[in-house]
This record gives sequence, C-alpha cells and structure tokens, in this order.
Amino acid sequence: MSATHTPTERRRHVLQRRIGWIVFATIGYNVVEAVVAITAGTIASSAALVGFGLDSTIEVLSAAAVAWQFTRRDPERWEKGTLRVIAFAFFALAVYVTASSLLALITRVEVEHSPVGIAITALSVVVMPFLSLAERRAGRELGSATAVADSKQTLICTYLSAAVLIGLLLNSLIGWWWVDAIAGLVIVALAIREGLEAWRGDACATSVGTILEEPGTHNDD
Repeated sequence: MSATHTPTERRRHVLQRRIGWIVFATIGYNVVEAVVAITAGTIASSAALVGFGLDSTIEVLSAAAVAWQFTRRDPERWEKGTLRVIAFAFFALAVYVTASSLLALITRVEVEHSPVGIAITALSVVVMPFLSLAERRAGRELGSATAVADSKQTLICTYLSAAVLIGLLLNSLIGWWWVDAIAGLVIVALAIREGLEAWRGDACATSVGTILEEPGTHNDD
C-alpha cells in the first residue's frame, strides 16, 4: 500500500475511532435492512429481495470483523485474520447471488409489486456509498487493508442494491423479471475478484472500489 505520509499517533487514534463508528453504523443499518428486505421479499415472493436481505447479513459479518479488530489494543496484529474473514464474506456473497440469480432465471417465479422493497433498496443506494467512501478514506490514510476491503464489500452491496432496485422497478412497470438476475451475475464476478484481493492482502490495489476515490487526503481531525 502506498501512502504519502505516516499519520501521527494522535491521528491514528482519531482514524481508528472513526472507522469504528463507521462500521458500527454499517452494522446497525444492515441489520434493519436485512429484516425489512427479507420480510418484504417473502411477502412479494421475490427471491432477489430475499437474497438482498441475506446479503445484508454478510455485510454485517464483514463489518463486525473490522469492528472487532479495532477494539483490540494492537489492531495491526489482527490484520491478516480479519482480511480472511472479509474474503470469505465476499465468496459467500458470490455463491449466494449466483445460486439465487440462476434459480430466478430457471424458475421464473411471478414476483408481486413491492413498494417496501423498492423503498429499502433505493435508500441503500443513497446511504451505502457514503459509508463506503468514508471508511475507505480513513482506511487508506491509516494504512488499514481490512478497512479498505470492508469498504469495498459495502460498495459491492451498493451495486447489488441498485441491481435489485432496477429489477423490482422493471418487473413492476414492464414485466422484465430477469434484469436483476443478470445484473447479479455481473456482481458475482466483482465479488470474486475483491475476495481474492482480500485473501492475498491486496485490498489497497486499484479495483472496483476506486470509482469513488478522490485524490488527496484530509488531515483534519
């Protein structure tokens, strides 16, 4: 990982606390999101919406691993193990989205209109990129591969939110039931790539997460 400067000890503590607050916010949001999405998906018979809710539980696992790491006295010591947990979260996401997307394409289950599902996925498209960007900025400045990897997990979950939202809207408006399944398979490829990078400890490499990257860092507390 390249860095333009080494944070002072005081700045490191600020960044560690900031990352802690971000991941706790991510966990809280995703718990609510999972409950709402799974309930709405069950009512509407939407495999994509239920899958979206289950994906939120995977995001909780990834964020919880980072939160646990940054409660340790020496967070850097637990970097490799936490990256492996995040990698498994990426792979679990890829397996589930692959299975649910293929099942949706094969079975062609009739999905009912779900205003609640549309609302929760639309909200996620707005909220999750900000959480991802904030965590990635802090993680890069701190030099934490785990925080950067978790921010990418959050960003991929944003893409999944957008795919499910588009699928729900097109299914409701013009009956294009297959759109979210196709988009899900594209997201699988991204999830596998990010999982491999996290497993290798290459979470700071240029990848899908950099689309929200802005040059420069802020050193203000």
